[in-house]
Amino acid sequence: MKVKTLLARTTGRRGVAAVVAGLATVAALLAPTAAAADAPKASAAKLAAVHNAVLAADVGGTSWLTDAKSGKVVVTADSTVSKAEIAKIKKSAGASADALVIKRTPGKFSRLIAGGEAITSAGVRCSLGFNVVNSARTQFALTAGHCTKGRPSWNIGTAVPGWTVFPVYDHGVIQHSNPAASDGRVYLYNGTYRDIINAANPVLGQRIERSGSTTGYRTGTVTGLNATVNYGGGQLVYNTIQTNACAQPGDSGGSLFSGNTAHGLLSGGSGNCTVGGITFYEPVLRPLSLYGLSVF
Repeated sequence: MKVKTLLARTTGRRGVAAVVAGLATVAALLAPTAAAADAPKASAAKLAAVHNAVLAADVGGTSWLTDAKSGKVVVTADSTVSKAEIAKIKKSAGASADALVIKRTPGKFSRLIAGGEAITSAGVRCSLGFNVVNSARTQFALTAGHCTKGRPSWNIGTAVPGWTVFPVYDHGVIQHSNPAASDGRVYLYNGTYRDIINAANPVLGQRIERSGSTTGYRTGTVTGLNATVNYGGGQLVYNTIQTNACAQPGDSGGSLFSGNTAHGLLSGGSGNCTVGGITFYEPVLRPLSLYGLSVF
């Protein structure tokens, strides 16, 4: 499997509408053994130190998060990560390596950009996440920052200078050139749409939905929160929402939601909708709060 950025967009009644992108099905998080359950949980300070040790190891193709239930730092490694690199992570954790759980996922973590029904820029396709407005009711579209970085011109408008963030976070904001084309709904790829009227962070174990231009409407579960993903080459994204909803190239930037509530924008992941994998989303509340935007 390959961790990648996936883009998806919703086509609205008048043109562009936002949609979710999700990436692959991933293995269930942390089912500790009976022996592990009997062992004392690591302290918050120890878990924070182990989290920082994984970051310091700087192994591309890994993601990690702290699982409060098991009291472990769970590292997921893709197929490109060698045994030597796993050993490097454990060595970095030192005497606290017992607080690590190492999991494998097939394929490779990567950002994916492909073509299809979506938003486009100079031959690159991504997906629109959500259409939003500011206090003056100016119309904007949210997508992934790895899409808008270095690409100011899009078929729907122009990326707002200074409102693209990647790496560290992964969001970009495009101002609509035709406000009439901005639709506050998400397309479900069955001829119907979903009104999005709220925005919030999801909770662990919550059922979620996503829509994307490559793989359409899919569902899944939140398998982790505040996950860090390392795409390699210094491209790390922090505090992401981890799910097992599948997605594929071209879904990047697409929407993660449940019911009428927006949750996130697809950053990347691994796998596809045939073999499964893992996906990561930029929390939508981040760009909304940073730039004074809201769903409508």
